[in-house]
Amino acid sequence: MASKISITVAYYYVLVLFVCSAYGKPDLEMNPSASSWQTVTENVGVSAMHMQLMTNNKVVWFDAINLGRSALMQNPKWCRKDEKGRDDCWAHGVTYDPDTAKVVKTLKLSLNTWCSSGGLSSTGKLISTGGYDKGIRGIRILEPCELCDFKEDVGLSANRWYSSQQVLENGDFIVVGGRRSPNYEIVPPDQLKFPNKQFPLRLLEETTDGRLENNLYPFVYLLPDGNVFLFANDRSIIFNPRTGKTIRELPKLPGGSRNYPASGQSVLLPLKLTTKANDFVKAEVLVCGGNTHEAFKVTEDPPRQFPPALKDCGRIVANQEGAKWEIEEMPSGRVMGDMLILPDGNVLIINGAQKGTSAWDAAEEPNFTPVLYSPDKPKGERFTELTPTKIARMYHSTSAVLPDAKILVAGSNTHVSYDMKAKYPTDMRVEKFSPPYLAPALQKFRPQIVENLSQKELVYGKNFNIHFKLDDAADMSSIKVTMYPPPFTTHGYSEGQRMLILGLTSVAKDTISAVAPSSGKLAPPGYYLIFVVHRGVPSKGLWVHIK
Repeated sequence: MASKISITVAYYYVLVLFVCSAYGKPDLEMNPSASSWQTVTENVGVSAMHMQLMTNNKVVWFDAINLGRSALMQNPKWCRKDEKGRDDCWAHGVTYDPDTAKVVKTLKLSLNTWCSSGGLSSTGKLISTGGYDKGIRGIRILEPCELCDFKEDVGLSANRWYSSQQVLENGDFIVVGGRRSPNYEIVPPDQLKFPNKQFPLRLLEETTDGRLENNLYPFVYLLPDGNVFLFANDRSIIFNPRTGKTIRELPKLPGGSRNYPASGQSVLLPLKLTTKANDFVKAEVLVCGGNTHEAFKVTEDPPRQFPPALKDCGRIVANQEGAKWEIEEMPSGRVMGDMLILPDGNVLIINGAQKGTSAWDAAEEPNFTPVLYSPDKPKGERFTELTPTKIARMYHSTSAVLPDAKILVAGSNTHVSYDMKAKYPTDMRVEKFSPPYLAPALQKFRPQIVENLSQKELVYGKNFNIHFKLDDAADMSSIKVTMYPPPFTTHGYSEGQRMLILGLTSVAKDTISAVAPSSGKLAPPGYYLIFVVHRGVPSKGLWVHIK
């Protein structure tokens, strides 16, 4: 009997050695309570309705320009006349340094940015589109430098108020939808004037719930074959962006409405690449939260009511014919939350409320508790609640993944103007959230990219090298490399967000050889943050450029 037991133990030991050598050690067990919050700025002066991390590591955010005073004066030479002819010398946008927690400069804005869209171009410039009033067909270009300011002009072919923006495989943008604009147009990068190309979208006509709409800020993702996934209200299609032709309609997602003003959250889950260019890349879309189709009506019409937000999520393989929604449930309902892909490939759900919808004073019960969604875990084990904040981040709040792998969180103004004494006051504080992977006990497992030895200019389909340092040198087989283009976040949707988990050809003691994405269909040309992830602990990011 003893010999049989010893043989069994020996067999198990060999099996464990094989698994560890083949796949590396598993990710470290993260302690949810090790996540933490820090208020880094007490009064930044401008509420963050829209937010973009720039390639110079500064963060740009801006509000609408027609809603009265902010809490920060701007350069006096930029005073403008508002719509009533009054002098407006208040700042409505800032460039912010997350390292020093200070405003670098205020931003001059003339074309109203209220509920606009945006994204980074292939040259690293912020391209902002649409807005309100004179800005409803506006285009703004901001270069990534501390002293730069927006260049503005009117160049869009349709009104783009509450529209969404997505970069295509060649670097062009599509700008989709907007209030009473059931169409999209193609916008070349870095240009204020250009020939307009506009296409109708019947889905946007069919999914408008009367005056409730429920299909604004539609969820738009570029798929690995170059086609585009579009989700509006509770329906989705795949279409060819160059012809406007619908290729396939996907099943309806039951439960309610997911887009503004019901305002659920969505993300394209990380795309897992191999070292072979022609391998199939599964593209899964996750859609969570929102509210009923009628929720906005009952929050607006007296007596005002605030229906509980939806708790359910739908997940579907968008580029697989016949795919159906897989339904799972979050720990709590959420509207107006942000959904961000973390450097380790997990998804953070943060900000928002548990009752009501978007719009002025239309929500109650702030959702203080962030949730981590782990897409690779089995169904039923994917959601983990993290350390809550004490600050309500509701309507017009935003967040961004920073190069140091922390999350910058700012904004929250549920009122027509700045109101510091309301039940949910306009919040001028800026926070940083540290996910569990940044716990002090895990720092010894954190890789460090050697920037001056690593390649920063990538070529599609070609190998490139990343040099790094790691104290825990025994776990080289537990390395992965992620590639992330910083999105433009507003109204609970991060436009242009995607992540690629790269195929690796070799991992040595201090050098990783990875294969760049094979085409712009997987990674549109532009700037990305590369993270080396070791057992679930990410390095600081390295800016790279691909074309």
